[in-house]
Amino acid sequence: MIPSPTTGSQDCDVTVQLKDGESPIAEYRRMVRHALNDTFPGTVFTFQPGDLTAKILNFGLPAPLDVQVVGRNLQGNYAFSVKLAKKLRHITGLADINIQEPMTQPTLLINARRSFAFGTGITERDVADNALVTLSGSAQVGQTYYLNAQGTSQLIDVQTPATYLQTLNDLEKVPVDKGDGNPNGQTLQLLGGVSHFTETGTPAEVSHYNIMPVFNIYASTEGVDLGTVSRAIQHIVDEERPHLPHGSSMVVRGQAVTMNGAYVQLIGGLALSIVLVYLIIVVNFQSWLDPFVIVMALPGALGGIAWSLFLTNTSLSVPALTGAIMCMGTATANAILVVAFARERLDVHGDALKAALEAGYERIRPVLMTALAMIIGMIPMSISNSSNASLGKAVIGGLIVATIATLLFVPCVFALMHYRPNAAGAASMPNKGDRP
Repeated sequence: MIPSPTTGSQDCDVTVQLKDGESPIAEYRRMVRHALNDTFPGTVFTFQPGDLTAKILNFGLPAPLDVQVVGRNLQGNYAFSVKLAKKLRHITGLADINIQEPMTQPTLLINARRSFAFGTGITERDVADNALVTLSGSAQVGQTYYLNAQGTSQLIDVQTPATYLQTLNDLEKVPVDKGDGNPNGQTLQLLGGVSHFTETGTPAEVSHYNIMPVFNIYASTEGVDLGTVSRAIQHIVDEERPHLPHGSSMVVRGQAVTMNGAYVQLIGGLALSIVLVYLIIVVNFQSWLDPFVIVMALPGALGGIAWSLFLTNTSLSVPALTGAIMCMGTATANAILVVAFARERLDVHGDALKAALEAGYERIRPVLMTALAMIIGMIPMSISNSSNASLGKAVIGGLIVATIATLLFVPCVFALMHYRPNAAGAASMPNKGDRP
């Protein structure tokens, strides 16, 4: 089975496979989308997710954004969905907006002429049975099975060949009888004589969510991050919610909901990781002051992550937040190297400023080796065309600024925290036994 949003013969799927796996798919999609819309006006073109990651994040939906109009009033909800889709098309960065369930599937409605039919003894059931046998086969009216010699039941389906039903006139000449086995009797009539045909539109597909019928308005993003687009969609949804048909509701689903939940969990995990790191260092250093000096390198790492994403025009994403958590660990380890050495030198001579200078100078090599190892290792990922490129950019930017803060800012904070005026003054004054 291939999941597809096609609902009828008016839809088709085209799969394009690129030879180069590093091709800029988003740029190709944008070019093809605009070219198709200009060449075939009035035709709706949508781009479904082609990679497995996007399909998983969409939870099987053909688009990352889904606005659902829920309710049993199909006609009213469809009219409301069309109106809402027109407003959504004005959102910058929103593309491929379409309603999954069209209500205009071309249909011929056969209405029995009761006054004519009753005069000949034909009922509406006779009209329906004969029309179903002709159009869909006898299996729709009454199943008949044949038991072969091997004991296998075979369904027998009798149906009018399609070559005999090419025009509306062919359909009007379909014979209708009461099904009493006497086709030559007085009850044999023509379908066009006991009924009339009406051209109408019917639902091509009726989707359900939690039993209730829904209309899905699918949309995807182009050139704008998902968070910005989802906020604009939510603003329009809140404005139009009071105009919903009576008994209907509206909800936004898709990647936006998953993204918001993931952001809350990752940001909470980032804050929790900082707190846990601080508490662990408190136990190791047997002090509340030195761990505070160590975590002073983390604001620099967060600032570097923000600047790297901003300068590279990269949106905040789950991989970027994952890289931020990775960066916290390396930045903390480098700060521990500096503070631990400064604490040792402080115990030796008691001068906080001198200990800070010695730590910043002596720990340049191990700090740079640790930071450069991860920065260089992340360069191939950051320049790739994969979804994890933001992770590499976040780690590189965060470690660059965190390394500078570790070597310059952390020693300054250590000197300020451990500075003792009396002790410094006593250390700077000569002993009584020394000559002036």
